[in-house]
Amino acid sequence: MPQFLEHSGTSWKGQRLKHEQSLIDSLDPRLRVVAAFLFALVVVSSEQFLVLLIGLATSLLLARLAKLNVKRTLRRVIAMDMFMIFLIIMLPFTTPGEALFSVAGLPASKEGLLHAFKIALKANAVVLCLLSVVGTMSATTLGYAMARLRVPDKLVHLLLFTVRYLDVIGQEYKRMRRAMQARAFVLRTDRHTWRSIGYLIGMLLVHSLERSERIADAMKCRGYNGRFYLMDEMALARQDYTFMVMGALFLATLTGLNFI
Repeated sequence: MPQFLEHSGTSWKGQRLKHEQSLIDSLDPRLRVVAAFLFALVVVSSEQFLVLLIGLATSLLLARLAKLNVKRTLRRVIAMDMFMIFLIIMLPFTTPGEALFSVAGLPASKEGLLHAFKIALKANAVVLCLLSVVGTMSATTLGYAMARLRVPDKLVHLLLFTVRYLDVIGQEYKRMRRAMQARAFVLRTDRHTWRSIGYLIGMLLVHSLERSERIADAMKCRGYNGRFYLMDEMALARQDYTFMVMGALFLATLTGLNFI
């Protein structure tokens, strides 16, 4: 396993992953990011139901290999599928084609229904793949991988700072809420409550701005010049090359099935 995974920032409370180590975690993070991107690209570009079903089955296999928490994963997938339900309901009535049935005089087309099912299959396959391959990495590891893949520095910095200080802002919010509760504040549906919540959000923004200025000054005092220097080296191992070859053959097969 790459050395940087041992100290990839998981000591930060906001980045701790409730995840059991698996075969997927032994792969190089750069390879995982690229593989997830290519898989999503192939699946989203496909129109054959066979390809989409194979893609969904592959995502389920990856979720099994990644040892994802079943309940947590189902909650996330179902939350997305709630939007798919509205899509499946609306598309048949808004897409022209052969009418299957009608509701209140509005015809539902076969083409629209098939198109809605294709979108649902694509969405579930891509989301499960991302949760399995990319979602099991800490944000710091993902940031390192993006930097090594030559993603623009500003995007990498934005990701790292956002994840790092979301937890800090959350703790500040909890501290201010406890102070309000200590003064017998109770949430109600009245003007006083809304005004107090407004003050809370305003003070949270002010404190966040002040903290960001202090952090910027501290970084400048330590010689920060707009660039993070990555000290960890990433090297592909034997299992990475094996995964790369198998993944390339699999994606090529999926792409070829679209032309059959």
